[in-house]
Amino acid sequence: MYQQPIFEGRTIMTPGPVEAHPAVLRQMVQPILGQFDPEFLKIMNEVKEMIKVPFGTKNKQAFAIDGTSRSGLEAALLALIEPGDKVLIPAYGRFAYLLGEICQRAQAEIVWLEKDWESPFEQSVVIEAIKEHQPKIVAMVHGETANAQMQPLDQIGAFCRENDVFFVVDMVATYGGIELKVDDWKVDIAIAGTQKCVSVPSGMSLITYNDRVEKYIQPRYQKELGLGSDEQSERYVRSNYLDLTQLQRYWGPERINHHTEATSMVYALHEGLRLLLLEGMENVYARHTKNDRILTESLEKMGLEIFGARETKMGTVIPVRIPEGIDGEEVRALLLDQFKIEIASSFGSLKGKIWRVGNMGYSSRQTNVLHFLSAFETVLKKVGYEFDYGVGSTYALEEYLK
Repeated sequence: MYQQPIFEGRTIMTPGPVEAHPAVLRQMVQPILGQFDPEFLKIMNEVKEMIKVPFGTKNKQAFAIDGTSRSGLEAALLALIEPGDKVLIPAYGRFAYLLGEICQRAQAEIVWLEKDWESPFEQSVVIEAIKEHQPKIVAMVHGETANAQMQPLDQIGAFCRENDVFFVVDMVATYGGIELKVDDWKVDIAIAGTQKCVSVPSGMSLITYNDRVEKYIQPRYQKELGLGSDEQSERYVRSNYLDLTQLQRYWGPERINHHTEATSMVYALHEGLRLLLLEGMENVYARHTKNDRILTESLEKMGLEIFGARETKMGTVIPVRIPEGIDGEEVRALLLDQFKIEIASSFGSLKGKIWRVGNMGYSSRQTNVLHFLSAFETVLKKVGYEFDYGVGSTYALEEYLK
């Protein structure tokens, strides 16, 4: 007989998923409403408006897609790419290669611009590559969780707009934790997720795109078979489930049936966004900035080195070099087994070289910072790392008491 699984609570200090806000989880047990129930449509409309605020946009099109953040990335790229289209992908971390994977499967011609993972690109380097290769699309990651680096976007976006290049940006790791300016940065499509700074379980992607994109994808729309044959296109998007032209009509006033909505996730997303706006976005960003600073400085007091360029480190992840002679996985295992705290390792060239400590959403709070630092010091002492024991947690507490 299968047993009902019951888990002890964790302090999740990874770059995602993070701890869901308790109020969000409570909303998920609300009664199920039909997807065209007037009360549910009201919730959907409010979600559309709230999504725009952390993106920093006034775009008409902003909605959620049922599926993890990857679903939004794929929907965005499939909407724009037709076989043979050229896409420039500047890669300074692991998740740019995911964008390339999606573009490759969409039969795009990919131009890679690659560098080490210590820092993002100088914007001028990307602009020169655009001039050289003349792509239809530039697809970039704003905040790379693999190395905690953040790419400046304003000049790239402006150049793309001036030269009729679509600018698609993955903002999954920064949405809701770092101020975004989709409109000011001339981003055509921006994508985020629920499982990081929105403090909602994984399962939905957030997307916004401007009139320029909407005008381009409109001729690719065709009504789903069985719903009518009045609108067909030879250039239709090569996915049914992730077709933005259909999804926008499902979330829009047309309410053309597309799929059965993940009702409880929409409740959760509504609450997660509502709580962000209730706290006030300036306060949300200030909280993340403060906790990032205290965590980073406390770790340095312990003699640990922060990986990568400091001036472009994003405030939602702290990348910590694993000291020589220390088994990084043993440390992670002790934190989880003895303290129920989870931190992350990394990918690719950084696998086994850094720990990644998340500072996102509901997990970005004083109690978590102090709990993590105290436990981390204890574990590091246990595995033989030599440092002034207690210096990190003491420093953090003093900073919070100021």
